[in-house]
Amino acid sequence: MKIFKMNKKMQIKKDCRYRFRYIILLFFLGALQASVNAQSLAVSELTCEYRNNPEGIDVKIPRLSWKLFSKNRNIVQTAYELRVSEDMKSIAKGNNLLWTSGKISSGQSVLVDYGGPELKSRQRYYWQVRVWDNKGNISPWSEVKYWEMGLLSAKEWHAKWIQTAEETNGKPMPSPMFRKEFKAVKQLHRAKLYITSHGLYEARINGKRVGNDYFTPGWTSYHKRLQYQVYDVLPLLKEGNNATLVTLGDGWYRGYLEFNNKRNLYGKELALLYQLELEYADGSKELIVSDNSWKYSFDGPIRFSDIYNGETYDARMENKAVWQPGYNDSKWKNVREADIDKSKLVASNNVPVRKHEVFKPVKYITTPKGEQVIDFGQNLVGWVQIKLQGKAGDSIILHHAEVLDKAGNFYTDNLRGAKQENKYLFKGEGIEAWEPHFTFQGFRYIRIKGYNGKLDSTNVKAFAVYSDMSSTGTFSTSNPLLNQLQHNIQWGQKGNFLDVPTDCPQRDERLGWTGDAQVFFNTAAYNMNVAGFFTKWLQDLKADQLKNGNVPVVIPNVREERYSGTAAWADAATIIPWNFYVAYGDKRLLEEQYDSMKAWVNFIETTSKNNLSTVGSSYGDWLFYTPVDDRYGKGAITDRNLIAQAFYVYSTQLMINAAEVLGKTEDANKYKKLLPLIKEAFAKEYLTPNGRLVSSTQTAYVLALQFDILPENLRKQAAERLVENIKEYNYHLTTGFVGTPYLCHVLTRFGYNDIAYKLLLQETYPSWLFQVKRGATTVWERWDGIKADGTFQNKFMNSFNHYSYGAIGEWMYKTISGIKPDDTNSGYRHFTVAPQPGGALTKADAELETLYGKIRSKWKIENGLFKLEATVPANSMATIILSNTTVSAIKESGKSLLQSLSQENIKEEGNNVIIKVGSGNYAFECTY
Repeated sequence: MKIFKMNKKMQIKKDCRYRFRYIILLFFLGALQASVNAQSLAVSELTCEYRNNPEGIDVKIPRLSWKLFSKNRNIVQTAYELRVSEDMKSIAKGNNLLWTSGKISSGQSVLVDYGGPELKSRQRYYWQVRVWDNKGNISPWSEVKYWEMGLLSAKEWHAKWIQTAEETNGKPMPSPMFRKEFKAVKQLHRAKLYITSHGLYEARINGKRVGNDYFTPGWTSYHKRLQYQVYDVLPLLKEGNNATLVTLGDGWYRGYLEFNNKRNLYGKELALLYQLELEYADGSKELIVSDNSWKYSFDGPIRFSDIYNGETYDARMENKAVWQPGYNDSKWKNVREADIDKSKLVASNNVPVRKHEVFKPVKYITTPKGEQVIDFGQNLVGWVQIKLQGKAGDSIILHHAEVLDKAGNFYTDNLRGAKQENKYLFKGEGIEAWEPHFTFQGFRYIRIKGYNGKLDSTNVKAFAVYSDMSSTGTFSTSNPLLNQLQHNIQWGQKGNFLDVPTDCPQRDERLGWTGDAQVFFNTAAYNMNVAGFFTKWLQDLKADQLKNGNVPVVIPNVREERYSGTAAWADAATIIPWNFYVAYGDKRLLEEQYDSMKAWVNFIETTSKNNLSTVGSSYGDWLFYTPVDDRYGKGAITDRNLIAQAFYVYSTQLMINAAEVLGKTEDANKYKKLLPLIKEAFAKEYLTPNGRLVSSTQTAYVLALQFDILPENLRKQAAERLVENIKEYNYHLTTGFVGTPYLCHVLTRFGYNDIAYKLLLQETYPSWLFQVKRGATTVWERWDGIKADGTFQNKFMNSFNHYSYGAIGEWMYKTISGIKPDDTNSGYRHFTVAPQPGGALTKADAELETLYGKIRSKWKIENGLFKLEATVPANSMATIILSNTTVSAIKESGKSLLQSLSQENIKEEGNNVIIKVGSGNYAFECTY
């Protein structure tokens, strides 16, 4: 018995040990499974107001976005939790939180409103997010990101505006330098510089450049909106004596601008506003501000600086001692304080202009005229850096050009009044490095005068300079000419997206033409993240819009009021905000621009007669095909009033769309009643009973079809007439700026995709590939900027870097790769992948980085099979459309379609198979 009892006790102990081990094992397996689940779902790429860790914002309710990452298919977010703290160290532990959202049942992961207490000026806020998905997974907390507030009230500016004591009356002058010495009396903990200027500024502290931004404070409607920037300058400061120096350039504020040597369009005197806020380790604070204690001098090395005409730099006048404390500035003059309004100051919400690609010379040329020329191989925008040696007082002059003429000589006639000239005078102290400061050039070639030494990639290089937009889209095909066209489109965008969307970057113009911007916006949004860029520009459009609702043709507006209000240009006020909403799902921007949109459409309505727009189109179908030798028998002139009425219809439809999205039912109903009236007026005025338009041009039919103006029963024959017109011109386009963006879209929509491909792949003038075959590396302003015989078009209007015709890029993404946004589920929460091969292409590969993640459409035709690889980001959905096939003929990931995917998400419509899928990677295959 005792043995039995002993054994029983031992057995109980053994059972307990096993149970304990089993419990431990279960706990371990549970923890392991939780870890696996966590690893299968992650949150990353957090942004605030489209930016990574933005500093100095004045958006009082910032919006937060994040992306989900999972290897699994069909992942959607079911809930999220946000937490915000003012303390970096405690937020990761969940301590000392300013605000937590708690678990919110929502799939929203883009532009989520901060919902905590009112935000304070200068404060940095740290934030994290975690999410739940539809598979029961919980992500780990994301990495900690932050945003920092700027100055939310004009009262918080303690600095004074300062200027030079003598008035310059707007005359070109050497760049003034403003200087101040100060002492940091204790150990520093934090140092923030808030700075802006009339003109452009470059700031230094103790000789080190503040930030890596250029052309600050940027170009805005200066009298209504002047941006300031915020910099963390703690690394530039030291305990004890410090010195700051700010140099100003004329820039857009008072430099040469628009045409005919106009200058001083915003003001005659440069000015600086500088507020440096110091916080010491013991918590005490100190301000270093611009005031009458500062000094200035014109005796700096920048003797002349202008955006159009370049820079003259005399290195003999360099004195780097002025950057450092202890410099004897007794010969410098005292500044004067200026009474300039600070209420128009706004935090910069644009992406800054920065240096990007570096180009080395690809060819050294001695022209027939005997001039020394360097070819960088790419038409770019930026400047050239030199590292050369010369005698004191010797000079080197750089001129910039986009092309060489037929004989191979340097060509600058198309620059009109812009000199694009940089001049450097040597100090004579060994190898000297220099690049300009307040100017940029558009060029592929430079001509060098005054230097006889050796030039190579070690001492001459070119920098591409443009707004710091992240690349979002890539596109390539089996056709090298199309790939070069895509390259040209992207480089046209880079060169002309320097703070504002300019028409061209080289001649005496470089203005923010509204028509150019609106036709190119969709292509721009494929290629790069332009959300911040256009948010800023649209605010200036709204600011410069006339009181009666009329819209200037350039933004910021520097033209006379009489140039305002031309159809297709002023319609940027409606077209861009709507397309922005489609691309980014930004309802707040649509709301902020709504009154501007409405004012423009109401202006057309109140000035119209019998529902016909009287706005007109001053520029018509700008730079449409006009024959010189009458090869095809006629030109392509489209009635300007027809264009105006077509865009009246389009803008009215966009008002309906916007009003419905924003819940403005009364407005939506108003415009729904107006729309059929103006369509009817179009038909009475410009359409014959048999369906022929009074202007029998490609542009006329394209606009009427693109904007759904024609009655349903007349659309098919209108498309037929469009195709007949194209055939009359031997499969060439004849459209200008207005018709070109929509031409291939209309052809594809009405069943003429083969014709669209013929136009795209046409290699003779007029066509896109004619430019490519002529050696273009950007898109030209004119179809025949360089003619077939090697001569040039009109020198007064002939830019070789002008993105408007690059609007074909949208069709290439949407039709060749098939990646299309969804108007009804904006921001690519839902999208379509529906490639439509043609033109003998055997493959295409496109990617698009959206706010949800990366979309990919990669297809090829091989051995009689069409193979499509599609990627759908987590928390989004896609509709895949495969043409000319059946369900039974399709495989996905090696299985029959019905085995791989749910039958309820698959249907056939005509010759198309439509497949709805969730996130994940997919591989489709069918006969072709």
